[in-house]
Amino acid sequence: MQQMKDSAAQFFGLPLESKNSVAVRDGGFQGFGHHVNASSGDKIDWAENMFLFTEPVQDRDMDLWPANPPTFRHALDSYSVEISNLARRLLGFMATDLGVSQEALQGAFFGGGDADDDTGRQPKQQCTAMHYYPPCRHPEKVLGSLPHTDTLGLTVLMQVDDTPGLQIKRGGRWIPLRPLLGAVVVIVGDILDVLTNGTYVSVEHRVVPDAERGRTSVVMFHEASVQGFVTPLPELLTGGEARPRYRSIGTLEYRKGSSRALAQGRRFVDTLRM
Repeated sequence: MQQMKDSAAQFFGLPLESKNSVAVRDGGFQGFGHHVNASSGDKIDWAENMFLFTEPVQDRDMDLWPANPPTFRHALDSYSVEISNLARRLLGFMATDLGVSQEALQGAFFGGGDADDDTGRQPKQQCTAMHYYPPCRHPEKVLGSLPHTDTLGLTVLMQVDDTPGLQIKRGGRWIPLRPLLGAVVVIVGDILDVLTNGTYVSVEHRVVPDAERGRTSVVMFHEASVQGFVTPLPELLTGGEARPRYRSIGTLEYRKGSSRALAQGRRFVDTLRM
């Protein structure tokens, strides 16, 4: 964890010219940039971001993995494996709580169909976002991270420093999360909400820039599906005791719908409710 924290902090501390050597290409998603949403309105984008696909390994674009600092690539490669293992364990605990087999829930996230992945341990998709929010004395005028739920399945967030800013919405109120440097924050995303048929609910959250200190985080998102669909786990619906709370949708259609809704400041998962 510490090497990943150090590498992320060192990368964002580089001159802009150096960071732009791995900038997002036209029409692309991976790389360094600002990634402004259409829903940001007139607010100033106040974050530097780095987005990279980390798993499966064949999805990596190594030309966009920074060579500076020298530790970055190894740190991210190692950390992605650590978080994959953590995600698998967490999903196992959730499956037990739901009363379904661990294989059912873990299988929605792992086993990408790669011929070399005969153990089913490779994530279907894991992408990494690194964010740096500079200090700002007028947070109401800038965009840190707008209120949103994560559109994928399971999010694992590691804060690099002890600067506050992450908030979750509960009971109509925004509640600050105090940073714990030896811990990670686990966030339920929209796909996990659907998979568990609403038992685990996706969490609305945001980031508010701090007036005095910058804030850096490393966030890993995990996608999931059941035979190519975003749908409640079949094991939860057997026996006729439970009815699906969400309609099924193909993974590609879900991705497109989520992207459009996110750009408009809406939750696509709400359109799937039955």
